[in-house]
Amino acid sequence: MEAKPNGPKSLDLFCGIGGLTLGLQQSGIECLGGVDKWKEAARTFDANLSPTKCLVADLAEVSVREMEDFFGIRREEVDLIAGGPPCQGFSTVGKRQATDERNSLWRHFLEIVSEVRPPYVLMENVEGLVVMDGGAIPPAIEAAFAEIGYLMRHKILVSADYGVPQLRKRVIFLGWLDGLREPRHPTPLPGPHTTVWDAISDLPPLGSGESATGYSSPPNTEFQRRLRGTAKVLHNHEAANHPAHLVEILRHIPDGGNRKSIPEHLQPRSGFHNSYSRLASDKPAVAVTSNMRKPSSSRSTHPKQDRGLTVREGLRLQTFEDSFVVLGPRTSQYLQVGNAVPVSLAREIGKEIVLAFNANSPDDLARARTRPR
Repeated sequence: MEAKPNGPKSLDLFCGIGGLTLGLQQSGIECLGGVDKWKEAARTFDANLSPTKCLVADLAEVSVREMEDFFGIRREEVDLIAGGPPCQGFSTVGKRQATDERNSLWRHFLEIVSEVRPPYVLMENVEGLVVMDGGAIPPAIEAAFAEIGYLMRHKILVSADYGVPQLRKRVIFLGWLDGLREPRHPTPLPGPHTTVWDAISDLPPLGSGESATGYSSPPNTEFQRRLRGTAKVLHNHEAANHPAHLVEILRHIPDGGNRKSIPEHLQPRSGFHNSYSRLASDKPAVAVTSNMRKPSSSRSTHPKQDRGLTVREGLRLQTFEDSFVVLGPRTSQYLQVGNAVPVSLAREIGKEIVLAFNANSPDDLARARTRPR
């Protein structure tokens, strides 16, 4: 979906490979550019979102003036600042240390918002942020935005409720300048969830270490037809080269099964209870992570083939179209995909922001920007 000529325009901070940018574009928002200091992700962003560009810069150091010059814009043109400050310090997988320096990166986001004063703000993060430090972090974030004139609400959204074949949860903060129409968090889409098999069953089967650059069958579902589009060449579909003993271990695990099915003499000596678990083909995937190629990770093994997931399968589960190509070394490719925002989730959030933005008059927007803090 193309943005309307007079529709909202956004800047994507901590943009990564552009999952949030793509989803917002599909909702009708024009993205003026992205900013991220991760060079490999920025290369992927530029290769796929041109003419939209990524400024390679540290948000703790770059100025708003530098952004204006790089993108050829004025700050008054920005209607939405969106982004996901790196959040490993908040993750439920980690120790969630309140002193982790990565937990303060949202403050750089806040400072840029304060200087630009866009009508709307979107910030996404891991669900662990909500429980960290006794639940004190979201109210602290919302209070900080209130000090610069923004009302803000947050909610945990399950990606599978918004067309994503994945149970990934994200906490979504929506902010708006006092006096403007409040954007709502999107309501779940009707109908059943998209499953893993709905998403990837048309991709060529691979053994350990194998790859494919062409499709071997037509799409089987509407999801596959939509993401395949007009693509003729298959990119990023290369399986990790697993050792023979690991392939033998995986051979004993059924669709959706776990390590309990592995014979005693083959049982791995290490790993968590959910290691060596297959995805269930008839359900959405668990959260896609950078470890999706590793069967020893948490439920990241292909539901039917004896291997971890390919980068392309991860992209499908993150709702990127097949025309999207991830660049860089393969380890980096997995990390880029695992860190991305699911495109379809971003699209549904963007639709609500567009509705709220369009409900304001130009005078409303101008008054909100200039109202004393």
